[in-house]
Amino acid sequence: MAPAATALGFELRVLAEGDDVSAVSAVSSSPVGDYKDLQTLLDFAQGLDVMTFDHEHVPTDHLRALQDAGVNVQPGPDALVNAQDKLVMRAAIDRLELPNPAWASVPDVAALVRFGDETGWPVVLKMPRGGYDGKGVRIVASAEEAAETSEWFDAMSPLLAEAKVEFTRELSALVARTPDGEARAWPVVHTIQVDGVCDEVIAPALDIPVEVAAAAEDAALRIAGELGVTGVLAVELFETPGVGAGFLINELAMRPHNTGHWTQDGSVTSQFEQHLRAVLNLPLGATDVLGPVVVMKNFLGGDNQDLFSAFPMALASEPAAKVHCYGKSVRPGRKIGHVNLVGSSTADVDSVRRRATMVASIIRDGRAPAEELPSTFEEKP
Repeated sequence: MAPAATALGFELRVLAEGDDVSAVSAVSSSPVGDYKDLQTLLDFAQGLDVMTFDHEHVPTDHLRALQDAGVNVQPGPDALVNAQDKLVMRAAIDRLELPNPAWASVPDVAALVRFGDETGWPVVLKMPRGGYDGKGVRIVASAEEAAETSEWFDAMSPLLAEAKVEFTRELSALVARTPDGEARAWPVVHTIQVDGVCDEVIAPALDIPVEVAAAAEDAALRIAGELGVTGVLAVELFETPGVGAGFLINELAMRPHNTGHWTQDGSVTSQFEQHLRAVLNLPLGATDVLGPVVVMKNFLGGDNQDLFSAFPMALASEPAAKVHCYGKSVRPGRKIGHVNLVGSSTADVDSVRRRATMVASIIRDGRAPAEELPSTFEEKP
């Protein structure tokens, strides 16, 4: 959000987890402190027009205490708890009568077994709080395997059990909403996950029925309005062609989200600028796409520790690519940046994906791939 804030003339202040985190180099006012400590949050909030978040892990009780102390918290705790606690979220989706997979709150292994026997195995077991990028999620294939989950219940109870959804691809519906209720949506996008981590986004999602895309967008706008969400909301979806509405809701995130990074270079208004506008209750920007197709490709930590050394080759390989590095230390599997590339036609999507992946691969590995990347990508399950 720092470049967007600078362009608009806003001053950001970031509560950083340590002196070495990337926020410190991006934002001049970045005091170090623990977001789990209420007094630290109260001290940090002095003089702020609004306090907002780049993750959902600030304790809900702390957010209520901040509100009680007069801090303008956006989104507020009553909304944010739906992104913090998956059990609360599932109940809210049911209450709104939106497409939800079968689910249950399970306090122990016996309840998990009962759920699996009723809905069919395998089932998905999730920790309601704290999970991200596939962490805190496991597939339980049978009642026998359920017995191996007892340590999860020792760590947190109850847990969330969900029926395993048969889906063709994952989608994301991204919207933003102000405290006054103005809301705007970006087109529904196709997201590709690898090992629980968002690997690639294609915007807008291609070959999606118009009525399914419209229903998904309407669902995201309704969730934002009914739950009182402010700022950016990402609604992650499973596409289920021919079944119900054509999708089921997977998870919610109330912040700028990885599935919206394409908007930095592919939309009139990026999700980062829109989030700032929204939480400050300013008019929202247009969400038009700047080309027929936009591809975002993440890159994780790999062999190359000196990312900048790979820039000459990476940037020369695709002059139209926009590279965004996060300033994080490199370690295997850690998200450290992404590449955005706008295509000239939807028919060109395979080429756009290949070119974006080439740039990301060079930065990650410090060298060009040993073999030319295939012209057509196979989606990873």
